[in-house]
Order: sequence, then structure tokens, then C-alpha cells
Amino acid sequence: MATALFITRTDLVRNSILDGNVDTDKFIQFIKIAQEIHIKNYLGTDLYDKISNDILANNLTGDYLELVNKYVQPMLIHFAMVDYLPFASITIKNGGVFKHTSETAESVSKEEIDFLAKKEMDIAEYYTRRFIDYMSFNQAKFPEYTSNTNDDVSPSYDANFNGWVL
Repeated sequence: MATALFITRTDLVRNSILDGNVDTDKFIQFIKIAQEIHIKNYLGTDLYDKISNDILANNLTGDYLELVNKYVQPMLIHFAMVDYLPFASITIKNGGVFKHTSETAESVSKEEIDFLAKKEMDIAEYYTRRFIDYMSFNQAKFPEYTSNTNDDVSPSYDANFNGWVL
């Protein structure tokens, strides 16, 4: 079965620091990973599947289209960048694992990559809070949001991203 991505390459390039010259094959899997890990966690299985099926059928309209455009896509763009950044400078080929270098640029340190990933996570968290707030007042528009059963992923309503609290 085909996977429906909730954002396009253009969405990611236009709304993040990702350069338009970056080969799509370098980051497309991170969109899928972010979508399946982060987005599904907040939408839940049933709403995630509904949106996915509507995208594949080219039938995403109304409240669902607004939900995706206004809330889900901004979350996904920045979660995808969080997942992509640690791997952006690395390529694995037949000869081994390589780190890219440039004659006209300086490679950034791990700390700088971590800083960028943290900033992207802060942005993703902002959009996630907006999504949770919107859904708390509009659950009736999206019956799939609360219809998860058994081994389905139920949506996370937790907007607390502070990490461990002891």
C-alpha cells in the first residue's frame, strides 16, 4: 500500500531552512518517519488513516483539508527537520559512511546541529500545542479523533514537552 505524505517537498523547502537544491532522496524518508512517529501520535490511528486515505483518493476536503493545511502540515514540517538534521551531512555508500565537506563552507559541529534540531523542535512543539488546543474545541468535527480502539494509537493530548520531571 502506498504511503500518503501529508506534506510535499515544496512545503518543506518553503517553510524550513532546507535548501531547494537538496536531493529529495536525502530527506523524503524523514518526512515519512516524522509523520508515522510524531503526527500519528497526536492524530491517533483513525484520524491519521482517514486523512491518509483521503489524500490517496484525492478527496481531502472541508474541515479535514483545513485541519491538515493549518495544523498538521506545520507540525510535520518541523518534526521532519528535527529528524533529518542529525543525518543531513552523512551519506552511506558502498565504500562506507561519509561526512560531507565543502571547499567554500565550514562544517558545523555536533553542538550546532543539536542547537538547530532543538530550535526546530521548539517550533514543532508550538504548532503541536495549537493543534491540541484546536482539537480540544473541535472534536465533534472529527469523529475519528476519539474512535480509536484496542491496539490503535490513541491521540496524545499532552502538550507538555519539558522532558523528565523528577
